Amino acid sequence: MSQDSRAKKITLWILSAYVIVVFVQSLFFKFTDSVETQYIFRTLDAWGASLGFPGLFAHKGIFSQYVVGTTELIASTLLFVGLLSGKPLIRVLGAAMSLGVISGAIFFHLFTPLGVQVLNADGTKDGGELFTLACGVWVSSAVILLFHKAFILETLAKLTKRGS
Repeated sequence: MSQDSRAKKITLWILSAYVIVVFVQSLFFKFTDSVETQYIFRTLDAWGASLGFPGLFAHKGIFSQYVVGTTELIASTLLFVGLLSGKPLIRVLGAAMSLGVISGAIFFHLFTPLGVQVLNADGTKDGGELFTLACGVWVSSAVILLFHKAFILETLAKLTKRGS
């Protein structure tokens, strides 16, 4: 194995591990309805309601904490299985799913009343920690996809040929 491919493999493991750890540790908060999660999704639901979409982020809404958490769990599982199996398609699907869900999170931090700093359980602000973690997940997912650019383009070309 060349130095470049070894470095790439190690980098993929590190980036994937980062995404997996951030997503999996957040599941406790989402699935236990923690104070922080209530604050985030209540703020987003009020914002959605002000735009004419009440319930969008509520417990049974299409973008509820449970839907977001389940998506993060699936993305993490795909990244993990992709690493263990060495199958790039599984890893690419996990990274793409991660990039999608975290792009939404970053959007909501930047363009809604939620803001970059969110409320902690003790009533203090988190200093942008959650937003910073989200940005790290976004960069990590994007780099994983960039590492697989040739595979993605080759797969898309094959799918395009089948469709024509």
